[in-house]
Amino acid sequence: MAERLSAREVVTALADDATFAELPAPARKSRPDGPLAWPGYDDSRARAAERTGEQESVVCGTARVGGVRAVLIAFEFGFLGGSLGERTGDRLEAAYAYARERRLPVVPLVATGGSRMQEGMLALTQLQRVARQSALNREAGLAQVAVLRDPTTGGGWATLGAGADVVLALPGAQVGFAGSRVRPADADPAAYTAEAQVAAGAADAVVGPQELRETLGRWLRLLTRPSTTPAPPPGPLGESAVLPVTGWDAVRRARSPQRPRVGAYLDAYFTERTAISGDRCGGTDPEGMLCGFGTHEGRTVAYAAQTGTATRPAGYRTAARLIRLADRLGIPVLTLVDTPGAANDAEAERQGAGAAIADLFGAVAGARTPVTTLVIGEGGSGGALALAAPGNTWATPDSYFSVIAPELAAAILKRPPREVESTADQLRIRPQDLVELGVIRGTVGG
Repeated sequence: MAERLSAREVVTALADDATFAELPAPARKSRPDGPLAWPGYDDSRARAAERTGEQESVVCGTARVGGVRAVLIAFEFGFLGGSLGERTGDRLEAAYAYARERRLPVVPLVATGGSRMQEGMLALTQLQRVARQSALNREAGLAQVAVLRDPTTGGGWATLGAGADVVLALPGAQVGFAGSRVRPADADPAAYTAEAQVAAGAADAVVGPQELRETLGRWLRLLTRPSTTPAPPPGPLGESAVLPVTGWDAVRRARSPQRPRVGAYLDAYFTERTAISGDRCGGTDPEGMLCGFGTHEGRTVAYAAQTGTATRPAGYRTAARLIRLADRLGIPVLTLVDTPGAANDAEAERQGAGAAIADLFGAVAGARTPVTTLVIGEGGSGGALALAAPGNTWATPDSYFSVIAPELAAAILKRPPREVESTADQLRIRPQDLVELGVIRGTVGG
């Protein structure tokens, strides 16, 4: 179990010194014992206030975190389990509205057991208010970074937590829609943890308490620097700037174990970078697709980069999530293409490979923010093209881009293996061929 700090202790731990200013709480007239006249509800609230020093289950205010001013929403779990009621909804709505008026990111510091039973359905409907406010802030192009504390369950997880753009979680925190008292008796408790949510693609990272302030500050800096200038393509890292002589030479060079890989390109391009993880649909593809935001020449650039393996559906969905987020925040995108193709095993089909690729095609096609693509290795069919920017794709000398792998093209055409190399020439897959055909804008370093 993660350490349970109070709302104000969490704010103090994360905010730059002496920068927190609490927002005024909206006034609300209420009948004795709340909207349902629940016997003893006023007494329960009074005891919670005496125990915690708070008048509600959330503390809302502004502060600088890592130098970036943001609206912080800190839950006080000691106040009726951090539950949401009408007055909680009033405070949350006011906090989101304040953020929109002043163009500030929102940081929910969540620790809640869910909706307040003493207010019945009126408490539950506060989730709709929160969802509406979150949607308005997304439409306004404002970032939301959630921190999941212990516990984060029920509607608080399903709105303020899981609905954020980036989701960070404390180690060992209980995180799940079902709280410990309502889940099945035989349920595996390990499934309801921060670590499990990251593994399932529902959260981006588990961050230790000592690193949380720095990590949160970095995320806020990265997500609050919009730019309309396209990201320049990275320079080539290969030893040879000479373009391939034949189509098969292009394939051989792209498949070479000595060719620079995605990690080297990202390290050379960014002075700092932070990853997002997961497609928010139950999947991750850490071996096939790397996504995140980084700093290049003093400004933020988002990246989605294939790693040279067959990309799985979760990888495509994560890339689509990344591009849509960058588009909403006005951040340019860099994509790096390097895959023999999309994963085509039975499990990939069950995970919706076609729909995932279609979703990425749509995200790239619909992006208003500039997208730049560099092909750094293999460009295998639609599984590679889905990540490529129409009209702004470049290639390195040790890469190729093809409608299909030469070996598969020969097989489909019923050609013998000895004709694979000549088939590669016929496909015109060399970087210089792609420039001549108008498929890419040019080569870097060639």
